[in-house]
Amino acid sequence: MPFQIFQSQARTILSPVSGFLREAGFTHSLTPSRNCTFGCTYCYVPTMRVQGGLQPDDWKHWGQWTTFKANAGELLASELRGSEIIYCSPLTDPYQPAEESFGLMRRILTTLAEASHPPRVFVIQTRGPLILRDLDLLARVSLKTRLRVSFSVTTNREDVRRTFEPHCGSITDRWLTIRRLREAGIPVTATLAPILPCDPEELLDRAMDLTSGPVVADPFHVRSVKKSGATTREPAQEICRRYGWEAWLDPAFHAEILETMRLRAAAANRIFCWGAPGFGLLVERPESFRPSQDLRGIHEPGNCLQRSLSNANPKQ
Repeated sequence: MPFQIFQSQARTILSPVSGFLREAGFTHSLTPSRNCTFGCTYCYVPTMRVQGGLQPDDWKHWGQWTTFKANAGELLASELRGSEIIYCSPLTDPYQPAEESFGLMRRILTTLAEASHPPRVFVIQTRGPLILRDLDLLARVSLKTRLRVSFSVTTNREDVRRTFEPHCGSITDRWLTIRRLREAGIPVTATLAPILPCDPEELLDRAMDLTSGPVVADPFHVRSVKKSGATTREPAQEICRRYGWEAWLDPAFHAEILETMRLRAAAANRIFCWGAPGFGLLVERPESFRPSQDLRGIHEPGNCLQRSLSNANPKQ
């Protein structure tokens, strides 16, 4: 699908967080653009409308263009104070297709690598194999701050991937990207979000095979649970109805899938967590996941919540 690229001058680039991200332990978010050319059918951002910083044409024509904040690098240099725990990005994928030609993330990463007061933590949330273009800068940034790439894989079925997110990289390419990031020494977490129709045990096994830290997950956001705010878009709900995947919109079914995956992770002595507590694990130090004694009790209901929130804001 063709898309258009625009640019604008932003007034600020770091936004204090609230709600989900604050509960997870982040202090700020960094969103490099408005609207995302991945255009995933399930994306919750268009349902946020003006609360997500969008204009009407953005949510009416989601995925058809993006507007980059061209001065993001310069703004970041002036706004960093050295205490931030930053999530990049909650409202658009920083490595969306349009990034290949615009290259804004290279400017942002260069700013971080050269910062006099780098943030305490910088998490990149993406599903874009394009991130491998920036391995050189990621390595430099990892020397200045606690960097983690949270790389999203949504299913183990390529037919499902093509149906819900046709403009995203293939499942094979995404696993290869995780492998290459890890081989390059970049801390990377497999984030199974949102969990699309799949074999959940096979998906989890693959994630555990290719990573050494926690596996983070999140199911569909559905309006029956979330009475307001972000939720799964109608196009994804229609896909579920059309293909007989309605169960994947059922919160009770979500709970069963997550419990199945939690128990399988426990058997492998690995951490598996979801929602805000799961994303809170992205804030923790990688070494905190290594000693086996740290895992005692983590797999019991509630313990993942307690652990992630207690460690989300390290004071140092």
